Amino acid sequence: MYAQMVKTETNTAALTPEERAFQERIDADIKIEPKDWMPEGYRRTLIRQISQHAHSEIVGMLPEGNWLTRAPTLKRKAILLAKVQDEGGHGLYLYGAAETLGISREQMNRQLHAGKAKYSSIFNYPTLTWADVGTIGWLVDGAALMNQVPLQRCSFGPYARAMVRICKEESFHQRQGFDALIQLCSGTPEQKQMAQDALNRWWWPTLMMFGPPDGESVHSAQSMAWRIKFASNDELRQRFVDATVPQAEFLGLTIPDPDLKWNEARGHYDFGDIDWEEFHRVIKGGGPCNRERLRARIKAHEEGAWVREAALVYARKQAARAPAPKKTQTDEILG
Repeated sequence: MYAQMVKTETNTAALTPEERAFQERIDADIKIEPKDWMPEGYRRTLIRQISQHAHSEIVGMLPEGNWLTRAPTLKRKAILLAKVQDEGGHGLYLYGAAETLGISREQMNRQLHAGKAKYSSIFNYPTLTWADVGTIGWLVDGAALMNQVPLQRCSFGPYARAMVRICKEESFHQRQGFDALIQLCSGTPEQKQMAQDALNRWWWPTLMMFGPPDGESVHSAQSMAWRIKFASNDELRQRFVDATVPQAEFLGLTIPDPDLKWNEARGHYDFGDIDWEEFHRVIKGGGPCNRERLRARIKAHEEGAWVREAALVYARKQAARAPAPKKTQTDEILG
């Protein structure tokens, strides 16, 4: 129904010839590349979405990085280290994709550090126990996959291609988190209770990851018309609940929602109301760790300035030392 509404809205919109040709390419599933003509709104929407995605990957390293020195075994430490490195790589792919749209990485960093650019609200919650690390893998990465798998078909080529590798790695991260919880839930009563406590704290913030209700979502309709988005916030949220409840039952954990129940008529789970006041408070900077996360990012950026400067100097020296390209026979003929 929502997708049909978007399609109708697009068909009746007054478009210029350039916009009409652009939309026809998108409707034909032809990828838009950086040098192709595109509406300014399309460019701005992509910059906002891709930079927010990149910031989320980088800031998302912080809550899990907090446990690198405290992982319970060497195996778990190695797995977590690899995952954190993956997230850093995802940020780099995405910053690179955004740069093809005419914004620099330095501009994106300035926007983040000034609080003008957002990242996923989920990373403003603390990781209090080792079970939180597994829960992030299971729930947070699981929710991210619901959002990101369709983006492999995004109309903007660089973003779609970056998402192929990212989704493969995120899928592994989700399984790694679920495996960690299987181990906890198969352990002592105290370990299982630790897992239940983590689920209690992360369930509702994870549901908020999909964004505000469809009626309050400002960008969804146009993003779906441009094939930057493929399902509404509420549709994705419902898919996540339907997929995750059986997983919780397998673990022997209880979803912290007294209103959760299977609706036979709908073929979906009904679930309780989300605290949207909390969502907006966290988005505006009032979450448990907003200031801590931003402070850590600014500190890392400032302390890493010498690395960036050294890399630039090295690159210039390498370029200066590089031999001049040999003239071809055609060059010599043309003088």
